[in-house]
Amino acid sequence: MFEMLTPIQLLAGAAIIAIAYLVRGIAGFGSGLIAIPLLVFIMPISTVVPLILVLDYLASIGMGMSSWREICWKEVLSLLPFSFIGTIVAFFFLQQIDTDILTKALGVFIIVFGLYSLSGHTPQVGAARAWGIWAGLSGGVVHVLFGTGGPFYVTYFKARGIDKAAFRATLAAVFMIDGAGRLIGFGATGHFSLGFLYLLAVAVPLMAVFLYAGGHIHTRLTQAAFQRAISTLLVGSGAILLMR
Repeated sequence: MFEMLTPIQLLAGAAIIAIAYLVRGIAGFGSGLIAIPLLVFIMPISTVVPLILVLDYLASIGMGMSSWREICWKEVLSLLPFSFIGTIVAFFFLQQIDTDILTKALGVFIIVFGLYSLSGHTPQVGAARAWGIWAGLSGGVVHVLFGTGGPFYVTYFKARGIDKAAFRATLAAVFMIDGAGRLIGFGATGHFSLGFLYLLAVAVPLMAVFLYAGGHIHTRLTQAAFQRAISTLLVGSGAILLMR
């Protein structure tokens, strides 16, 4: 895969990854939502999803280890068993679904989440922990198929009323632990080829630099302005996927 990319495609891919992890550094999530719908114009979705999964996993380790004292472990444990179930189910469907259908479905998912974000709706604080069953199952399935199950976890943690500091740390902990199962699954199904490892070697330094930069500039933007910009980008990228 690596040797098949032109210099322009490599530069475009590098720019997409840089922007995605700048966003992740600022918001604590969103790298998959930004990177995956844009990278599939350069590489097949079967390569893009595991690539972003590995990058997200490394990013989660860095973010989780730096703020582990803030992690709400009860919330993490309410999600993980059901996320693992969703992951197993999704790997079964991954072997059965046509790539074009998967790409169109990703486009619809990205548009729906972008419009939801633009609506400004926020879940009511104080939701029961039982909602973690739905969030875990949905997140596990969507994360394997599209590499971006974060919206379900984000919505659940917001509904639980986790404070700002704990939110980022707890989300990183979920991605870190939950991601291990998906890494094993993708490895067992032969996704980590030599060409994939070349791509990863190029992408990891970019991810690290822009994740660090985003973590140091997040206080300079208002949450409302940032949310509107990202949501608009998501709707646009999802629409382009549907028109491919």
